[in-house]
Amino acid sequence: MGTPIDPHEIHRSAVVADTHNDLLSAVVIRPVSSWGTFFADQWLPQLVDGGVNLQVLPVFIDDYYRPEGALRHTMRMIECAHRIAEANSETVSLCLNGEDIDAALATGRIALVLALESAPGIDEDVELLETLFRLGVRVASLAHFGRTPLADGSAEDATGSRLTRAGVEALALMEQLGMLFDVSHLGATGVEHVLELATRPVIATHSSARALRDHHRNLTDDQLKGTAATGGVICVNFFAPFLDAQEHTVDRLIDHIEHIVAVAGIEHVGLGPDFVEEVIADTTMPGCDDIAATDPVIDQVRYIPGLTGPRGMPLVTEALVRRGWAENDIRAVLGDNVRRLLRAELGRPAS
Repeated sequence: MGTPIDPHEIHRSAVVADTHNDLLSAVVIRPVSSWGTFFADQWLPQLVDGGVNLQVLPVFIDDYYRPEGALRHTMRMIECAHRIAEANSETVSLCLNGEDIDAALATGRIALVLALESAPGIDEDVELLETLFRLGVRVASLAHFGRTPLADGSAEDATGSRLTRAGVEALALMEQLGMLFDVSHLGATGVEHVLELATRPVIATHSSARALRDHHRNLTDDQLKGTAATGGVICVNFFAPFLDAQEHTVDRLIDHIEHIVAVAGIEHVGLGPDFVEEVIADTTMPGCDDIAATDPVIDQVRYIPGLTGPRGMPLVTEALVRRGWAENDIRAVLGDNVRRLLRAELGRPAS
């Protein structure tokens, strides 16, 4: 019998990548002068305790900023990310390419990567993606739940819509620049359209398996295979209603991870937790509805106990060890796969 695998040692020494944490939304609503310190006091300890050392930061624009204020708020959130990095330069680094990520990890800093979620500030002005690339954005999606001038989100699946003309232009420009295309939240037919057109790897930053939970936010087996075929990575969402109607447990999350591994291959799976409990509490005005009120499939129990924030990440490693996973496979899913993809693609112009 071999030496038992110590989940705590694996987690401590592994690259742990989280490809979707909306913490910027909680920071940017504070006074500008406190952005750096609020992140340091409220979020940095959670990331450190959870072992997260590669964090993708989505720029998500709430409905009440759309359409008139969308671009302005996008710019504020990007500025917020830069100020977080500047104020905490000894502990985090805003990364533009694989070399930046390697340098951050080698010096014990958390590598931060900027992403756009839905990109409402772009509208049909696709050239603005290049502007945002200059400002540090390296990952982008084209829709959230609803319709945009670029594509339809997953809640609009009944339309059967592919990317619009501007959406096709956006994908081509992103590939030219070295900005990863994110298929999470995209409508089902839109995902298929992207997979037809893509010439570079794509990523799903926070999507789970539709075969296990028939929710529009999840990916079908064919979509999982198609994403893997591009060389991309599917990062599993932890949001409980996307995993199961009733069983909101770590084990059910691991079921999704194992299914996606079986379908897409171990080298194409990562983690995109979508930790939103604290963010929703911070950003939802008293008496206002949150996401649960806008989607009838999302019920009142929305979080896996223990996995409501970054501090819970070691629970995933412990559960994978209990399932009998090999150490190398655990490390691959925790972060090695995402690190490899970002190293190869971020900021790399098309050849």
